[in-house]
Amino acid sequence: MRLSNLVTLSLLGVSSAAPAHHHEHIEKRDAVTTTVSTQVTVTMGTGAQTGLLQEDAVVGTTAAAAAVAAAADTTAAAAAQGTTTTLAGSSSASSGSSGSAPSSAVSAGGAKGITYSPYAADGTCKSASDVASDLAQLTDYGIIRLYGVDCSQVENVMKAKSSSQKLFLGIYYVDQIADGVSTIKAAVEANGSWDDIYTVSVGNELVNGGEATTSQVGAYIDSARSALTAAGYTGPVVSVDTFIAVINNPDLCNYSDYMAVNAHAYFDENTTAENAGPWVLEQIQRVWTACGGAKDVLITESGWPSQGNTYGVAVPSKANQQAAISSIEETCGSATILFTAFNDYWKADGAYGVEKYFGILSN
Repeated sequence: MRLSNLVTLSLLGVSSAAPAHHHEHIEKRDAVTTTVSTQVTVTMGTGAQTGLLQEDAVVGTTAAAAAVAAAADTTAAAAAQGTTTTLAGSSSASSGSSGSAPSSAVSAGGAKGITYSPYAADGTCKSASDVASDLAQLTDYGIIRLYGVDCSQVENVMKAKSSSQKLFLGIYYVDQIADGVSTIKAAVEANGSWDDIYTVSVGNELVNGGEATTSQVGAYIDSARSALTAAGYTGPVVSVDTFIAVINNPDLCNYSDYMAVNAHAYFDENTTAENAGPWVLEQIQRVWTACGGAKDVLITESGWPSQGNTYGVAVPSKANQQAAISSIEETCGSATILFTAFNDYWKADGAYGVEKYFGILSN
């Protein structure tokens, strides 16, 4: 689906699973009203969920209503406005250099990347050979998102990835930022270079989960950025949160080099699998608007469960998972990191019985 010229957005692509070894997603639903302009108000009844959901902002012009409709039917929306709408990448992350993340246009044809967690079904660490076997199945993805530095995952994934792939790294524990940077630095220097790193994140859904205030998130990012710069990294530093956390707390836009947000259409009970892509695109637009158009937006988690409970019109199944992923890839794949590579059997089932079953490559 190609979007046209009424609104131009800069977008970055990135991804997310759960950084902590046994971190679980928490669903929290909030109705959100986003004022798109002085004349147009768009109400989104979708909710935010920790680790899996995010909503983005609709572009702030009176034509934004068409931009929302464009997610479902770009051509019709453009015709209604007598113009066309385009989501195009133009700027890069503010901290860019050799490791900076390039912005990319929202376009059809595959995903930006995929998330990966190196844990066996019993929660123990996978061996280096098991990680290499997993990575051999992920060669179609340009970015691999990791959540933490335990289990030698940075080292093992760096060794196993192809030369064309980059890593979106995570320092999950905010009370261990210095140690996390030290671990990353050692793995990079022994197995590649900082050019292999697309982005480094600190914390995952801290505001959405009630684990930190926005100002605390800013302090964590500053601490990580300072330590990473001293270690030799000059690329983007972000903190990942849900789309709804950013919309409800727009001061989060002040800290990350670009907005890295998680958004899962399954947790919007009004969205079917085949409409997952337009839904994610709406969330990208909403976050962009919440940040006043000043920050690029990357969806760092978006997927669909293959098993679990029906939630409104959202039905988990392998066929629906495939439909949702296809919809996301065709609508906004270049700005989305898919969730996740393999089923996370080490997790608890969660409130809807879906937490284990987001693995795209699992049967």
